[in-house]
Amino acid sequence: MKRVGPISIIHIVALSMTMIGLKNHVTILPPILKIGGRDGWMSVILATIIIFGWIFLLYYVHKQIGQQKLTQWLKEAIGPKMSTLFRYVVSIFLIVLAAVTMREAIQWMKTTFLPTTSILVLLIIYIVLCILLATTNIQTIAILNVIVLFGVLVLGFFVAFVNIQVKDYSLLRPFLEHGWEPVIKATVYPAAGFVELVLLLFLQQHMKEKMKWYHFAIILFLLMGLTLGPLLGAITEFGPTEAGKQIYPAYEEWGLVSIGQFIEHLDFFSIYQWLTGAFIRVGLLLFIAIELLNIKKVKHVWFIITPVFIAICLVLTIISDNLFLNFKGNYFLIITFIFFFIVSIFLFIVALFNKNKKKKKKKKKKKKKKKKRREVSEA
Repeated sequence: MKRVGPISIIHIVALSMTMIGLKNHVTILPPILKIGGRDGWMSVILATIIIFGWIFLLYYVHKQIGQQKLTQWLKEAIGPKMSTLFRYVVSIFLIVLAAVTMREAIQWMKTTFLPTTSILVLLIIYIVLCILLATTNIQTIAILNVIVLFGVLVLGFFVAFVNIQVKDYSLLRPFLEHGWEPVIKATVYPAAGFVELVLLLFLQQHMKEKMKWYHFAIILFLLMGLTLGPLLGAITEFGPTEAGKQIYPAYEEWGLVSIGQFIEHLDFFSIYQWLTGAFIRVGLLLFIAIELLNIKKVKHVWFIITPVFIAICLVLTIISDNLFLNFKGNYFLIITFIFFFIVSIFLFIVALFNKNKKKKKKKKKKKKKKKKRREVSEA
């Protein structure tokens, strides 16, 4: 098989688990618990079923583009002006998305482990590290991700199994206590994470081979597991009411970890999980944005992307925690879902029309060939 890009499908699966997994494992839990309550886990399953149908749309676009660069394909399909507008809109949104992740990670560090450290210092250090990662190449990001993801998964299974002793699964009942309405309303939050699978289309030129539909399905079900794990853990360990009040339910679960009488307070392991996840997610989002903007020189990244990214991060940092949580839970996650869903529909329509154009061109060529043959035979 002809190899096109430097990374395999396994790397893509691993990158998805880290980049989207952080969002589904941490960010979306508070709004799900707040709106879905005890039945919030049902919204994750419902969102998975809905998005499962959507991945075939995604697969169709992936198949039509092949392993051509998405921006080049768009330029040929809809023209340079429309493709440029698309590139800038998506890249700006990705930078904002990275900034939201950065703000959340920095505020978590400030709240839990470094209360006396200046947010500005933490922000500068972490931004520099993420920009350095974004200015490397996809192979470096993929290899680094595999290394850090192994530790994240080991620690994730560790906290899940150790906390079995404090879990009470009877807290999941009664099912549908308030009917289907809260479940349906909360569905948009896990879907806001799942729909980020559209970003894989921006990386397909780096893949060694084309993805199949079941590759998208495998990633989707892995993300479902990454969402259900801490969500069910929060409900069964704290109860739906207490879990709904928590800002970081996934972190709070580490506070319950204890082995015997003498081993406890292992929540420092969560630092590794959260920071490595945020590091890969922010770095990869910025990497995609840089590619969309077609910035090839590293110095241009530092002088163009970095100031914009820092400015957005600073604006988000100035906002109070309550206002940020309200903005993220009530607006930004929903906006994210709508934005990426519209992007996927737009690409699907372009792929559909582009395919029809190609068919018409082939028919015209065949007709011309037939005419030439007739003219030759008559002569």
